[in-house]
Amino acid sequence: MRTQLVLTCLAFLCLVLGGVAGGAAKVPRNNFYKSTRCPNAEQLIRDITWSKAKNDATLGAKLLRVHYHDCFVRGCDASILLDKVGTVDSEKEARPNLSLGGFDVIDDIKRQVEAKCPGIVSCADILALSARDAVSFPFKTSMWEVETGRKDGNASLASDVNGNLPSPFSDFATLKQIFANKGLDVNDLVALSGAHTIGVSHCGEFSRRLFNFTGKGDMDPTLNATYAESLKKLCPNPANPNTTVEMDPLSSTSFDSNYFNILINQNKGLFQSDAALLNDTKSVIVIKKLQKNKTFFVEFAKSMQKMGAIQLLTGNAGEIRKNCRVKN
Repeated sequence: MRTQLVLTCLAFLCLVLGGVAGGAAKVPRNNFYKSTRCPNAEQLIRDITWSKAKNDATLGAKLLRVHYHDCFVRGCDASILLDKVGTVDSEKEARPNLSLGGFDVIDDIKRQVEAKCPGIVSCADILALSARDAVSFPFKTSMWEVETGRKDGNASLASDVNGNLPSPFSDFATLKQIFANKGLDVNDLVALSGAHTIGVSHCGEFSRRLFNFTGKGDMDPTLNATYAESLKKLCPNPANPNTTVEMDPLSSTSFDSNYFNILINQNKGLFQSDAALLNDTKSVIVIKKLQKNKTFFVEFAKSMQKMGAIQLLTGNAGEIRKNCRVKN
């Protein structure tokens, strides 16, 4: 099956695994809300999300990206949803987060959930569930399990984002070390890179590969030459900052394994960080395995579940926000 999605990517995905920084966190459980005063919370969130996804084919990509960007800073605590307070910039103001979308959808879901079950369902869980549900809508089944019971954080600083997200220019050694520092392995690195099978990127994230790779006005020799020439036409130097290019040419609206096929067989990974995956033996083995849709879906689901358990706030930690944009 093919999922119609659009995703704008400004930087490579970097994940912080809970328990590596700040100590191990208690992992939520399946159907956490069944035993609360909001037993139908997950169904309600899915129904609202699916109703919105019917009219917005980009919703899955938007919410998935917000979920990613939330989890790698302070863990999956919905800190990405908090607005700026006074003169102190929140995570939303950090450059990698400036193009994020879907906040209005989260707000609407939260309002409807609060109307039925005030003070029960966290914004962190709403974000995790709605991201899964929006991506799953075209498949009409859940693409991965989401354990619930997270609490919301009460802090959000743009300064926490800077330096935590590997750039699209990262080499494999850098990517591997960052992921290893966070408790993630090469399997996760490659599987989650598969998110680049959907969406688009702005020219600035890869133009150096086309026009000034080593600072001598040259092109990255690892990039498919024909593909590079087509990119130059779309993104001349200097490029229009509003121009976007498909990350997975001819398949950028379909959630499938084509990203791995064009990466390993055609050298058409758009970012330097994509091409870097070909520079490690184990990574290449994983890429070859993920060329099949079924295997990709399974492995992507596993890594999404790991991401969803990053540095969680549970029990007495954190809070249940009344409004996802402001702490109580």
